[in-house]
Amino acid sequence: MEDRTVVTSITVERTRGVTLVFADGHECAFTLEDLRRHCPCATCRTAREAGRDAWPAPSSPLPLEVTDAELTGAWGIRFTWNDRHATGIYPWDLLRSWCETGERVLRPDSGLGS
Repeated sequence: MEDRTVVTSITVERTRGVTLVFADGHECAFTLEDLRRHCPCATCRTAREAGRDAWPAPSSPLPLEVTDAELTGAWGIRFTWNDRHATGIYPWDLLRSWCETGERVLRPDSGLGS
C-alpha cells in the first residue's frame, strides 16, 4: 500500500465530523453531513442516480450523529448513523481522493457490499 492510502490516525467526533491523517502526513477532514450524503452503499447510490437525496429522509433524526464506527480490514471504515444506516464502507483511497479533489465521485460498485 502507498503511504497516501494508509491511515495512521482517525478522529471521529460523533456530532461534528471525521478527520483522517495519512502516512504521508496529509490530513483530511469531513463533515458528517458530507459523508452521509455521499454514502457509497448501493442503496444511497441508487437514490442519487434516481435524482433523490440519499440523506436526509423525512424521518431522519436531526442532528445527524455517528453512533458507531468500525474499521473494515486495513482499507476503510464503516459508520453507523443515528438514522440506523450502516451499509456504506468508505475506502481510504476514496476518502483521500474526495479530500484532494473536492469531487464526490464514486467508483463502480464491487458488488461485495450488503
